[in-house]
Amino acid sequence: MVLKTGSGARVPPFLVMDVIAAANALAASPGAANHRVIRMEVGQPGSGAPEGVRAAVATAMTGTDSLGYTEAFGLPLLRARIAAHYADWYGLDLPAARIAVVAGASAGFPLAFLAAFDPGDTIALATPCYPPYLNIMVALGLKPILLPATEATGFQPTVAMLEALDPKPAGVLVASPANPTGSMLAPDDLAALARYCHDGGIRLISDEIYHGLTYGKPSASAASFSPSAIVINSFSKYFSMTGWRIGWMVLPEDLMRPVECLAQNMFICAPHVSQIAAIAAFDCHAELSARRDSYARSRALLLDALPSAGFTKLSPADGAFYLYADIAHTGQGSSDFCRALLNELHIAATPGHDFDPARGGNFVRFSYCATEADIAEAASRLLGRKLTTS
Repeated sequence: MVLKTGSGARVPPFLVMDVIAAANALAASPGAANHRVIRMEVGQPGSGAPEGVRAAVATAMTGTDSLGYTEAFGLPLLRARIAAHYADWYGLDLPAARIAVVAGASAGFPLAFLAAFDPGDTIALATPCYPPYLNIMVALGLKPILLPATEATGFQPTVAMLEALDPKPAGVLVASPANPTGSMLAPDDLAALARYCHDGGIRLISDEIYHGLTYGKPSASAASFSPSAIVINSFSKYFSMTGWRIGWMVLPEDLMRPVECLAQNMFICAPHVSQIAAIAAFDCHAELSARRDSYARSRALLLDALPSAGFTKLSPADGAFYLYADIAHTGQGSSDFCRALLNELHIAATPGHDFDPARGGNFVRFSYCATEADIAEAASRLLGRKLTTS
């Protein structure tokens, strides 16, 4: 008997998770102390949640609050703190009613896709990109339109790319800073994309999960430029709270109730204890800014060391904590290169196949959000094994 499987069963893997598993296995193998693995494969800050967050949670766990269900869109105080955050960072007067607290940005994307689009709709986005964008779209019956971006466009989409599409897509997804390149849209360019989408009846989704982690370039929110855009953000990256699974959406008025109904049925609410932690996170900017400064030092170290190690073509690295390196001259495919890097140098990195189905075999992503000591050690190991050219 052959049983039917759904389209979701055919979604490809998120390859970085396979790298994590291989790195974990190596780290647990006999003699592991002699080959300590440096983790540059995953975008998880090397430091955990800020001290103020942990203190707030400890207090909550010893209190009388049941830590039960909350409203689908989250605790009113947390939504108010997020709205105040937009006033502080962007000068934007954003009603708290338009904020939806969700179980991480990973929950925000399917909520946005389901609320804004129908099966068969097309969504344009630049590659290289974060692979779950594509995989979630495909699982939901949506059709990604890939826009191959290069250094010439700063690894970002442009209005000209969208104007060249016929027919026009139902949606456009942008990420600034972007994973895996760290590239950013200038505020004027983001504004132009937002206006083009709004005027053309195209739904814009803006992934702003790496805001707060920028290195000299200004960041802007799509919420400042378009009343119809969906903004998705998270406490995972700048706030260093990956495992807490807490994030938020800024919703246009026409999608507030549809997303709320979906959230009620799919998730009920984000974890109550994580919402308490998120409220406290807004009082931890001094500690978080120090961590951003640490990433900046690691970034500078790698930008200096990697070219000497043979990685001469690197992405802009304007923000986030990634470097996307061209390895085409080595003659090795991305997966083979990362396998050798792990087995020989005990450095875990992510193959570019994850981020660009067509061109990713020539690229590797390095994450530099581990400790500064680990990044320095990784640079030393890479310099000791200069890449060979084919």
